[in-house]
Amino acid sequence: MQGKIREMRLMGVKSDLSGAKWRGFASLRFAGAAALALTLGGCLGYDGTVQHGYVLDTRSLEQVKAGASAEQVLTVLGTPSTTSTVGGDAWYYITQKTERKVQFLEPTVVDQRVVAIYFSKAKRVERVANYGLEDGKAIDFVTRTTPTGGTEQSFVMNALKGLLRF
Repeated sequence: MQGKIREMRLMGVKSDLSGAKWRGFASLRFAGAAALALTLGGCLGYDGTVQHGYVLDTRSLEQVKAGASAEQVLTVLGTPSTTSTVGGDAWYYITQKTERKVQFLEPTVVDQRVVAIYFSKAKRVERVANYGLEDGKAIDFVTRTTPTGGTEQSFVMNALKGLLRF
């Protein structure tokens, strides 16, 4: 490289190395700006509030009155989130609203609603209950895991290790 530059100077040709450096620096700046824009682009338009489950419409809920048939409830509110399996006949419409302050943090439950529609034996609405987050109880789940093979040492491995210690 040095020899070519000397030859160019001897021939009267001016080399503009500062221009080549500037072009390299400009492309490096452009690449950095593009990488930053793509990285921050994932954060733009992020809405920290998310609605899960049934979307509760208060006007539709007001249409469900005591004495209405199960078919009418199904037409007005739609398919329930779950139904009762023990005891009386009830349909549950469950909704939960979570919010994140920052996209990478755990979401917190802001609001939770369970609309319970209780039916009589004749499949008529007996009562409508609207339970909120304040009506619920905190449940402490017991987390138990099943050990997988290979994580515990076998009797043979322990015996061999014991023999190698002597």
